[in-house]
Amino acid sequence: MRPRSPIFTEVFMASGRHRRPDSRARKVTKRALVSASLALIVLSTGLVLAYKKFEGNINTISTASLGNRPKAEKVEGPKAPLNVLVMGSDTRDGANGKGIGGSTPGLSDTAILLHLSADRKRAYGVSLPRDSMVQRPTCPSKSKSGPIPGGLTMFNSAYAVGGPLCTVKTVESLTGIRIDHFVVVDFVGFRSMVNALGGIKICVPEAVDDKIGHIKLPAGTYKVTGQQALDYVRVRHGIGAPTGDIGRMKRQQAFVAAMIQKVMSAGTLANPARLFSFLDAATKSLTTDESFADLKQLASLGSSLQDIGLDRVQFVTVPFRAWPQDPNRLEWSPEAEGLWKRIRKDQPLGPYGSDSISAAQDNRGEVVAGGEPSSSPSGTPSTSPSGGPSGGPAKAQGPSKAEIKQAREAAGLCTT
Repeated sequence: MRPRSPIFTEVFMASGRHRRPDSRARKVTKRALVSASLALIVLSTGLVLAYKKFEGNINTISTASLGNRPKAEKVEGPKAPLNVLVMGSDTRDGANGKGIGGSTPGLSDTAILLHLSADRKRAYGVSLPRDSMVQRPTCPSKSKSGPIPGGLTMFNSAYAVGGPLCTVKTVESLTGIRIDHFVVVDFVGFRSMVNALGGIKICVPEAVDDKIGHIKLPAGTYKVTGQQALDYVRVRHGIGAPTGDIGRMKRQQAFVAAMIQKVMSAGTLANPARLFSFLDAATKSLTTDESFADLKQLASLGSSLQDIGLDRVQFVTVPFRAWPQDPNRLEWSPEAEGLWKRIRKDQPLGPYGSDSISAAQDNRGEVVAGGEPSSSPSGTPSTSPSGGPSGGPAKAQGPSKAEIKQAREAAGLCTT
């Protein structure tokens, strides 16, 4: 047998030297693929379990008993417009059934009609004052005692006697707007949601000492969590102008806008622990209609708001005036019908957007006033959104700095 040449031997040895590392590399690659697959399985399982957990947190109520309801008007667009009635309730708050901050348990302290346009390019929420005198329709009872007779009463009594279904029926009866879904947020959950976000920055122009609601808040700009956050959105006395309920609604609008901004921020979306904590707290606090308890529906709503852009998510108050029989009560002014018509026809707010609060924030963390302007704030008592003597729409122009300052002072918000 002929001896191998030195060249052949060198090539053979070099080839052998290369084969061994290739084999080790393949083993490492296989291990990496197996590890990645296992990690993916664990992650997927965790996401499925989290999904089921969040969905299982949500309470639901059937809307079958609502009976005759207004039909949604046909509008052009890639999707149907969406109307969601959001209610805040202290039903599950407090020990021994007592409400928070001196409130009566079982009442709805907050009601916002949220409208998303068919093209998903704009969204706005309309606050409905709880002290408004309205004609409540006959409602289904929370018990089996039969229907609840209607009549002239305060708006928030609808929730007290018939829960969210009676509130939905009342809003539909008063506005002619078909409510697609409803969401009730209990205030215990609200506190947990704020805590999960790490707190929300507020601005209080002067110290508050509300002896009726037992609420104290120092003046200044600072971050609030837990009970202090709830106190801020619930306080009615000792802050802002005498119209306590309207000022409170403005603060609630500002606070909700700030929460939306923080939820949509990278600090929350890119923080799995914070996001999980918030979603857990949020879903535990929710009661919805059956078709809205699907997390895909709620996620779609959140995605739509994010796509619209926070600067185009506005909050306004229904036009109102003092109730002639009692100055401590309100009634919706005739101009409110124009607002409801715009929602039914899926139109922009137009002149009703004066003094709106948006979910966009400036660099100080304070909520920005603005939106689709008119010549006078729509949330001011005894004024129309038109600002003109005839009640017709005014020429679109931005509210002056003085008007914005006056509106913010009336709401108990900082102006500097």
